[in-house]
Amino acid sequence: MSAPIKTIKRALLLSASAITASTLLYSGSAFAQLDEIIVTAQKREENIQDVPISITAIPAKEVNVILQGGGDILSLANRTPGLYAESSNGRTAPRLYIRGLGNSDFALQATQPVSVIMNDVILENTLLKSFPIFDVQQIEVLRGPQGTLFGRNTPAGIVKFSSVRPSQDADWNFSTSYGTYGSSNTQAAFGGSMGETLSARISGAYIRRNDYVDNTFTGEKNALGGFYDLAGRAQFLWTPGDNFDALLEVKGREEKGTATLFRANILTTGSNKINSNFVKDEVSYDGGAGNPQAINSSGISLNMNYDFGDMTLTSISAFDQATGLSRGDIDGGFGGFFAGQASGPGFIPFASDTGNEYFTSQYTQEIRLASNGDEVIDWQIGGFFFRSKLKALTDPGFVPPSTLVDHKEAVALFGQASFEVSDLTTVTGGIRFTDDAADLIVFNQPGAPVPDTNVSAQEVSWDLSVNHELNDDMNVYARIAKGFRGPSIQGRNVAFFGGVSTADPETIQSYELGFKSILAGGNLRFNAAAFYYVVSDQQFTAVGGTGNLIGLINADKGVGKGFEFDATWAISENFDISGGFAYNDTEIQDSALAVSTCGSANFAGLPGSGSFNCTPTDPIDARGFALIDGNPFPNAPKITANFIADYHAPISDDMTLNISVDGSIQGQTNLFLYESVEFNTSGNFELGAKIGLGFQDDKYEIAAFARNLTDEVNLAGGIDFNNNTGFVTEPRIIGIMFSARN
Repeated sequence: MSAPIKTIKRALLLSASAITASTLLYSGSAFAQLDEIIVTAQKREENIQDVPISITAIPAKEVNVILQGGGDILSLANRTPGLYAESSNGRTAPRLYIRGLGNSDFALQATQPVSVIMNDVILENTLLKSFPIFDVQQIEVLRGPQGTLFGRNTPAGIVKFSSVRPSQDADWNFSTSYGTYGSSNTQAAFGGSMGETLSARISGAYIRRNDYVDNTFTGEKNALGGFYDLAGRAQFLWTPGDNFDALLEVKGREEKGTATLFRANILTTGSNKINSNFVKDEVSYDGGAGNPQAINSSGISLNMNYDFGDMTLTSISAFDQATGLSRGDIDGGFGGFFAGQASGPGFIPFASDTGNEYFTSQYTQEIRLASNGDEVIDWQIGGFFFRSKLKALTDPGFVPPSTLVDHKEAVALFGQASFEVSDLTTVTGGIRFTDDAADLIVFNQPGAPVPDTNVSAQEVSWDLSVNHELNDDMNVYARIAKGFRGPSIQGRNVAFFGGVSTADPETIQSYELGFKSILAGGNLRFNAAAFYYVVSDQQFTAVGGTGNLIGLINADKGVGKGFEFDATWAISENFDISGGFAYNDTEIQDSALAVSTCGSANFAGLPGSGSFNCTPTDPIDARGFALIDGNPFPNAPKITANFIADYHAPISDDMTLNISVDGSIQGQTNLFLYESVEFNTSGNFELGAKIGLGFQDDKYEIAAFARNLTDEVNLAGGIDFNNNTGFVTEPRIIGIMFSARN
């Protein structure tokens, strides 16, 4: 990195720190007032300040800024306190983490402890979670267990997306951008009345990037790195009377492009710094067939509400499905020592080329009866049904492919009530019973036949909170919650002559204290929470190692503690800033738990092997396994921080200058269950900016933008079984954008 860029980065970090400090100390201005934020974290509309849960609401304006360079859900990583996202499967399979809890398993049948909800529909499979973000009203990040109202597989929290709903008012908007490597994000939406009782909204997005990476092994120019992602949504809202409404949503998506580009030996033994084997626009692949990736998905949902006066009956029915394929040159280079071939970059023992084809579908049904909030006690009761199927064809390249068929099913009953103990204090409690089951069938196993595998569990999750109003502008709350993740099955090993592994359900007990406030005469919102949780029988996936195997394991305990805060400050009519910070300290507690370390241990002493050996720092047992007691959870950043500053000032009666700067920081992050010198990150940083002109009260805007402005090369993940392979985050994108609305 050049000295000027280092200076810019240091100045920006200092500025962000100064902004955060000023936010906390400044008494405020009377010029601007913050808007009220309405969330649906408890399945009813409430002011975010009154909800006894740690929540950050990301408005559409901020989301659109983050996605300008063609980004997807992974772009939300580190953009709100405690939320991290990564993927070794490109745009089709995101893995999310909250407060350090997540699942690094790349298999699509893997369960995740962070649930994604889009327009009130829970999406289980990662293929479904990757649906593009467009025409969004707001994103809510709910931290901590959400097991009462949202059920299984939410012990870490929820990322909740809400689209703009149809209305009787005519509305349209259009935006497009174009930047480096032909990156673009074009979105359009229009809606309005189709009669006195029917309204509609149609929206869509076309996101793309040109191939920009050369394959120096084959000599192909601009062969990899590109994609296109086309998605659309149609919504129809029928309101035949004051007491009934029905919202029908139909959506679809087609994505095709390049899977994750793995880079051989970009980490040097004894260092986690990316070395000269990394060249942004070059790879040397002899396999992978062009690293293709594709997904087609569709879904339909019907949300109906009938108001009886004192209570409302809600029914939400949804069906979603997706097909996909992905293939890659997993070793990240060419050749292989054991095949008698020259290899590179660096030393590669053997070639690895793996492909997968998938089909998944899910059906969900929720029925809920809730009070309308006019009494001392607010309550809701309901039932939920979930069923899914995944069919995966796994082809490791050196044996005939195997087919895995995975089924999951869950049935749940739940209830929650809030009681106003006084005008200042409200107590909320809830409980949920879930019957959860899964099975896996394997066809064409290359070794011995694999018997059908079944797992099941019945669990009770609950929460109890107290919210106390100190005054009109300050609330404090305490929350205790129990959540769980259902039992898991992992069959990916069958492709490598292994068997099926299972994991028992995990449960979490979480404790949280929070503070919510509107300060400085209504100009400053400051919310904070401290937490401590214990996960019993925590599920982990041991990935890679000497045999490139994937196996589910349960740790006795996992413990996490920390705090987070976020703030928004309307400094004046023309200038506002927001930001957040999270500290997460996680620890595996199991004195007997051991996992395989990097595969290079098998090849010590071979010619050239010193160029790829990794350096485990954990105690090693007699089998050569690492004892991981005391290690942090994988992909659990110890620190995340973010900020966005927005300045808008009139130049004339019809013209406005718009400037925004945003940034994110990711602290120490271990990539695997074992610790090593190489496979971890620290100090990842990204910066974005936009400067433009708005016309007619920002009805039209034209602007220049940059994502990853300082062109940081941040390590996002690694593959340890063959060589010191890694993959990185998005490159710098600079471009222009235009938007218009009515």
